[in-house]
Amino acid sequence: MLNQYFADLHIHIGMSEAGKWIKIPTSRRLTVRGILNEATERKGMNIVGIVDALSPLVLNDIGRLVEEGLLVQSNAGGYIYQNSLLLILGAEIETREESGGLAHTLVFVPDIDTMTAFSNYMSRFIRNINLSSQNAHMPLKQLVNIASGFNSLIVPAHVFTPHKSIFGACSDRLSHMLSDREMGKLAAIELGLSADSNMADRIGELAGYTFLTNSDAHSLDKIAREYNILSMSELSFNELAWALSRTNKRKVAANYGLDPKLGKYHRTLCTGCGFIYTDSRISDCCPKCNSKGLAVKGVFDRINEIADYPESRHPDHRPQYFYQIPLEFIPGLGKKIIGKLLSEFKTEINILHHASYAELCTITGDKIAEYIMSARAGTVTVAAGGGGIYGKLVKI
Repeated sequence: MLNQYFADLHIHIGMSEAGKWIKIPTSRRLTVRGILNEATERKGMNIVGIVDALSPLVLNDIGRLVEEGLLVQSNAGGYIYQNSLLLILGAEIETREESGGLAHTLVFVPDIDTMTAFSNYMSRFIRNINLSSQNAHMPLKQLVNIASGFNSLIVPAHVFTPHKSIFGACSDRLSHMLSDREMGKLAAIELGLSADSNMADRIGELAGYTFLTNSDAHSLDKIAREYNILSMSELSFNELAWALSRTNKRKVAANYGLDPKLGKYHRTLCTGCGFIYTDSRISDCCPKCNSKGLAVKGVFDRINEIADYPESRHPDHRPQYFYQIPLEFIPGLGKKIIGKLLSEFKTEINILHHASYAELCTITGDKIAEYIMSARAGTVTVAAGGGGIYGKLVKI
């Protein structure tokens, strides 16, 4: 029997329990223990991937939780927290191509011993292994060949964003960077906040891959702003691997992500005057200030440049992509009201998916309840973001 699990596989660690920074700048509250509590008690997640476990400081914190009995290792990989949450150990690693382009890639492994061995190996190339997302001083193909020797799941991260991604900063095609054999070692593709499957499925070479929508959380509040529903029989690393490879009927059953317009790199932005492009085509000069060459190219515009097809061509295995509007984007919804909602409905998943309009109204009032219901139905109007500025909902 297959169960449905909510999964966010891209969460950063801000600080170790000993008070040493892992990723700067992030929240001090982003500890392993804090993430497990937040994901379980507030977010309603079933699976989380911590992507800074390459750091010995993070591995020490995870090991301590195992010693305390708060994390229990699964025989099939991964660690179980409070009998309800699967922790997957991951690393986000930066690579550099000969062109100078940088890209981030996620590498997930089944247990502490494997991650320790991987960390020890990668410390030959990474100058400060204790910090997050350090440059490995190698091209992606070398990382893929190394990581594949550690029983890993390899997932190129936020592949379209203008900074540190395959398509945004390195190449028009993944096949220009990897051989067919190396491409076959990739477990999935992470879309990033500014793209969805409609956009990504305009690129033919991605059709065979499972797509993931993850939060890339740099604070506790950002956990599960994007997530996936996985069909698996139990919580384990092996089941996750089967879901990503669509084996034994396991699969990603749905992607929940931001409306791409809410992403902070969806459209091109002129850094000279802050103008965000809204036309389907971009020109050499900013239409507002006439400056040249000062743009941060948006994901929408980059995909238009490199797409094989004018419209998406979804493969049969592609699940539905649901637009998810996190509570933080709802106008007028402050922390006090969110606290009342959580007190009533327990998790954000329940608020976003299950609470009725009448139930919401008793706490938020009509207007905010209408926003939440419209967000759930995908009928809200969004002003697009770009150049590092998030999009926003247009007020009703």
